[in-house]
Amino acid sequence: MARSDKEATVARLAERFREANALVLTEYRGLSVAQMKDLRRSMAGNAEYSVVKNTLAKIAAKEAGYDFLAEDLVGPTAIAFVTGEVVDAAKALRDFSKENEALVLKSGVMEGAHLSEEEVKKLADLESREVMLSKTAGVLKAGMSKAAFAFAALPTKMVRTVDALREKQEEAA
Repeated sequence: MARSDKEATVARLAERFREANALVLTEYRGLSVAQMKDLRRSMAGNAEYSVVKNTLAKIAAKEAGYDFLAEDLVGPTAIAFVTGEVVDAAKALRDFSKENEALVLKSGVMEGAHLSEEEVKKLADLESREVMLSKTAGVLKAGMSKAAFAFAALPTKMVRTVDALREKQEEAA
């Protein structure tokens, strides 16, 4: 590969590092072309899965401010550049690695922070964004319903209190 081609590749990789919502580094040794195709299909819409040359990826990671990735860029490495839902991409990788032991999760990056293999797996265990938003909305609705019930009960309680006071006044008179 000519030097100019390498420089262009590094520039493209660095730009992909910067634009991605998250990155997940994997080792793909032993996966067939068909399996790689299935993996890419399972992540469609959320991530782009690319095999990278480690030396060029190390330079690009350094340019993007991810120096810490150098230690994981060894052996046959492929990177999932997540542009969609991070949790969905992590789940797709985790599920695929359970079915195909040849795929090994190495590490990741999310919001500029380094993620260990275990942290990537924990990320995959989270519920999807839609489920979490639904649960949050349910909690907020429940809180508002309780408040509405309490406010609706106030006039009734006040009427009872006023009636009780009137009865006491009438008895005293």
